[in-house]
Amino acid sequence: MLRLIQKLITRRTTSEPSPPKPTRTARKSIPPPITNAFDFRNTTDLLDEKLLEMFQRAVDGWTVGKLTVRVRYSRGADFSGTCIYAGQRILINLGSHLAYPYKMYTNLARAKSHRTHWVREAYAINLRDAYEVVLFIFLHELYHMLIKKARRNPRQKEGMCDRFAARYLVDNRGAIICTNEGTIPPRDEWDFQDLEGFVTRVRSPQRCEPFG
Repeated sequence: MLRLIQKLITRRTTSEPSPPKPTRTARKSIPPPITNAFDFRNTTDLLDEKLLEMFQRAVDGWTVGKLTVRVRYSRGADFSGTCIYAGQRILINLGSHLAYPYKMYTNLARAKSHRTHWVREAYAINLRDAYEVVLFIFLHELYHMLIKKARRNPRQKEGMCDRFAARYLVDNRGAIICTNEGTIPPRDEWDFQDLEGFVTRVRSPQRCEPFG
């Protein structure tokens, strides 16, 4: 009888399933941070090193990756800029005939309704030299790029791009905004949008301090 009971006990213990082995959870690989880089070429008389340093400071704090930037003289226009999303290219054309300081008219002011149409006063930004003209164009086109990378609608953003460029030049280069009458408008008349919040998806974790 005891032997029969012992056999039943051994059968029961051997037939019980063994506890499952602990499984290891796979670690998610963290992608490396995107570093900004430039494919830069300048065919004007401006210094390559100074232009490239300005551009590098301007993109500091933004995750843009590799930018292709070309700076050249225009065929007659005061200036022009182009942002090509494919390949992340920014083309800057500078008039070689410009006299400085240069008054660049912008879309900074608020648009006001006049019953049947909208009117926007042409605020101007005073730029001291060719470097500041090129920097304004670069910043304007850069914001077009940031809008696209942040998956925002890129249409009809000229005013926002001008404000992005003007804010940087006012804060970091001491540029002055003026009205048609030559007066300096209150800042909230032209700087009234959360431009950084609009493209917060492409903000870098840290930003360097502005320079003088």
